[in-house]
Amino acid sequence: MRIAVNTRFLLKDKLEGIGWVSYELLRRMVAAHPEDKFLFFFDRAYAPEFIFGDNVEAIVLAPPARHPILWFLWFEVALVRALKKYRADVFLSPDGYCSLRTATKTVMITHDLAHLHFPDHIPFLVKKYYNYFVPRYLQRAEQIVSVSEFTKQDIIRQYDIAPEKIQVIANACRADFVPLAFSEQEKVRTQYTAGQSYFFYLGAVHPRKNVPNLIKAFDQFKKQNPSSTQLLIGGRFAWQTGLVKTAYETATHQKDIQFLGYLKDEEAARLMASARCFIYISAFEGFGLPVLEAINCEVPVICSQVSSLPEVAGEAAILVDPYDLASIAQAMQRVSLDTALRKALINQAKQQKLQFSWERSATQLYDLLSRQVTN
Repeated sequence: MRIAVNTRFLLKDKLEGIGWVSYELLRRMVAAHPEDKFLFFFDRAYAPEFIFGDNVEAIVLAPPARHPILWFLWFEVALVRALKKYRADVFLSPDGYCSLRTATKTVMITHDLAHLHFPDHIPFLVKKYYNYFVPRYLQRAEQIVSVSEFTKQDIIRQYDIAPEKIQVIANACRADFVPLAFSEQEKVRTQYTAGQSYFFYLGAVHPRKNVPNLIKAFDQFKKQNPSSTQLLIGGRFAWQTGLVKTAYETATHQKDIQFLGYLKDEEAARLMASARCFIYISAFEGFGLPVLEAINCEVPVICSQVSSLPEVAGEAAILVDPYDLASIAQAMQRVSLDTALRKALINQAKQQKLQFSWERSATQLYDLLSRQVTN
C-alpha cells in the first residue's frame, strides 16, 4: 500500500498539538508496516528525525503553506499533482485540510470546529477560508476521523455529516509525560520557583485558551490565600494576546507569575510532573491533550467543564466554569489545601490514563486507511 501523508506540521522544535499527533501516529504506523510505502509531503525543508524508517520517502511541495492563498495552491495544485505522480493509494491528512480536486481516496483527521464557535479569534482571511473550505473538505473526504466524541457530534450537528462517516480515534500522551520522583520534583522547583509549589499551564497562549481568566483567578486565589505558590505558564504567544498582557500587567501578584515561552518536550514534562496542580480552563477544545499529559504525570487537574475536556479528564479533575473566576479560585484553594482530594484525583488519574493509547490509535487509523484501499 502506498500511503501519502500531509506532514506540514512536523516542524523541528516547533511541535504542538497537531504536530505531536502526527508524530506519534506516523512513527508507529511506519514501524509496524515495513511492507508499505509512506510518502511524506512537506511544505518546506524537513528534519531527518521525522523520516521514521526506510519505507518513508520525503517530498517537499512548494509553496510553504502558512497563508490562505498558499493553502489553496498547496492543497489544490501541488498536492493534486504529487498524489498522481507518486501513485498514492490513499491520502491521510491529519490537520483538518484535504484536497477537493484529487481523485485519491482521503482520510482526514478533524480536531475541532473552533472557527465556528470562536470566529472573533481568527484572522479575517483565515476565517473566510475555513467557512468556505471546511464543510467542503468534510463532504469530500471518504472517511473523517475525530479525536473525541464531542468533536464527532459537533461535526454532525454543524454540517449534517452522516455519523457512519466519522470514526472517533482518540489522542494519547507523549512518552516523556510520566510521574517524577520527589527528589527530581524538588530540583525542578528549585530551578524555576526557588523551591516553591506552583500551578502550571501548558499550551498556546491564545484567547481561546482563556489564559486571561487563569491569571485573574490566580490573583484572586492569592488574595484569599496568602502563600508563596506561583503560576507558571508554558507555551508560545499566539495571535491576539493583548488580553493576556493586560491581565498580567494589572495582576496584584504579578511577581508570582512566570511566562516560560515554548518548552521542549522533556522540560515541559518535568515541569508538569512537578506541579502542585495543572490548570487548563480553555473555553473550547476538540480534545485537550495537555489535560491527558497531566493525568499521565499523576498530577491533580483543574479543567473546564465544557467541550471535550470532561471526556478526557473523566474523574481525574475538578471541573469548573471557565468564566467563573470565583469557582476557579476556589478549586485552586481546594486542590492546594485538601490532601485527601489530591490523593483521590491522583488515584483517578492512574485509572483514566489507561483509556488512551497511541499504539491502539495508530492501529485503528491504519485499519481505516487499509479499508479505503480495499473497498
